[in-house]
Amino acid sequence: MDETEFWELIDATRQGADGDPEDQADLLVDRLLGMDPDLVLDFARHFEARYNRARTWDLWGAAWVLLGGASDDAFDYFRCWLIGQGREVYEGAVHDPDALADLLDDFDEELDGDGEELGYAADEAYEQLTGTVAPDLGIAPAPAEPLGTPVDLEDDRAVAGRLPRLWERFGRD
Repeated sequence: MDETEFWELIDATRQGADGDPEDQADLLVDRLLGMDPDLVLDFARHFEARYNRARTWDLWGAAWVLLGGASDDAFDYFRCWLIGQGREVYEGAVHDPDALADLLDDFDEELDGDGEELGYAADEAYEQLTGTVAPDLGIAPAPAEPLGTPVDLEDDRAVAGRLPRLWERFGRD
């Protein structure tokens, strides 16, 4: 599976789920179950590499603004959700997290921002296909600390200064 096929699968399942991340995860598992286990592992590698790449202070700040706070786990699930939004939103946000102010039509923190199940879709499909747990993917783990310049997420002024457009649109003023 190449990068284009990865994103096509993400887009098709998001559209089929009308943007609901839980439904998207279910559709993704269904689609992966129709593939060879090696392709499922390829998908998992693509997903994990993008998940790790999104571990930045500025994206954590974006999650903090959008969710009204974001623990370690919430940030993990946010990164899965971000991948589930497709290539344009993901790449735009990784390049410039403040661009999420323009890339998102709207954001409902009850529905959006939590893609935990998306993060498990490949593992679930692989296990159903093979009866075994997926092997190590052979890619570098996420950095221990987020990449970039740290920001005090509990300091509204610091977060607003780092992500002004996102703060203006979704922040708590």
